[in-house]
Amino acid sequence: MKKGIHPHYHPVEVVMTDGTTFVTRSCYKHDRIVLEIDSKSHPFYTGKQVLVDTAGRVDRFNKRIQKTQKIKEASK
Repeated sequence: MKKGIHPHYHPVEVVMTDGTTFVTRSCYKHDRIVLEIDSKSHPFYTGKQVLVDTAGRVDRFNKRIQKTQKIKEASK
């Protein structure tokens, strides 16, 4: 192997969402990886679907549009 062209490959501790840990080797820049989602919590693997509150988002968007239209009308 050529010197100086390869990234540092070192042991890294991986922390799963349920708190379990294991050690693997990686080129990751830190010594610890904390996962936000993994196979124990992802809906694809668990079969549980999480519903997103799209109606609330649409209402907030429409309110913002109405505010901007009122401001435009008031300035005319």
